[in-house]
Amino acid sequence: MQKISAYILAFNEAEKIADAVSSVLWADEIVVADSGSTDRTAEIAQSLGARVVQLPFYGFGDLRNRAIAECRCDWIFSLDSDERCTAEVRDEILAVLSSSPAHDAYLVPRRNYMMGRWIKGSGWYPNFRQPQLFRKGAMRYDDGPVHEGYELLTQRPLGQLQSAIWQLPFRNLEELINKMNRYSSLGVRKLSGKRSSMGSALGHGIWAFVKHYLFKHGYRDGWAGFVIALGNFEGTFYRYAKRYEEMKAWPPPPSAPLQRPSLSPATSAGAGIAAAGRESSTSTKA
Repeated sequence: MQKISAYILAFNEAEKIADAVSSVLWADEIVVADSGSTDRTAEIAQSLGARVVQLPFYGFGDLRNRAIAECRCDWIFSLDSDERCTAEVRDEILAVLSSSPAHDAYLVPRRNYMMGRWIKGSGWYPNFRQPQLFRKGAMRYDDGPVHEGYELLTQRPLGQLQSAIWQLPFRNLEELINKMNRYSSLGVRKLSGKRSSMGSALGHGIWAFVKHYLFKHGYRDGWAGFVIALGNFEGTFYRYAKRYEEMKAWPPPPSAPLQRPSLSPATSAGAGIAAAGRESSTSTKA
């Protein structure tokens, strides 16, 4: 059977990394590409037998390519910290590698869990990212900072596994908001050279909401579907709004409150005499 490396991207994922690594303990090698975590991510991964490599983050596409370069086996299985390989996917992969694979790269379906339920709509089931099972050298990622694309380096068509891995993207709404903020900032780099305005930011955001909630049937998922659509609105809106902010290059706020000019001693004395005169006049009239 051909050997396989599983690589996992991680940054401050101490609460997720153990389950991710444990789900691929069947692989011949596990590489965790850590981007300078300040929590126990690296320590936990190493305790489970993973080889941790420290790779600075310049963008997800670049990070994935460098993670692949660290893998030593002929086949690669790509997993993120919020993904879990299921027993069904494991068995299907091992079956593919036990014979002569018909493809050099395979898409892997993902099943998403959020807000206490498995998501059925919203474009989240089944959903796919780049090929997650591939022969080393059969593909490369582009240099996109986020939601990176890929290029096949083989003439064979893409294959697709039948079983699905799990994705557990957000433990809570705070994590969703933090990720939306980070990804919208990374996404600004994709808009480099393009014009933006607050109006276009609003328009793109509304379209993202409508697309996920209506056309991708997010309404089937109750409040979870609404939150997913709203998160897409916010992420899209802020991506274009941040590009507008970048274009305008607004000056920073003042470093200290503006002060009124102080009165000179002579002016102060004159003001005091005038005030006294007004008081005297008022008393006389009374």
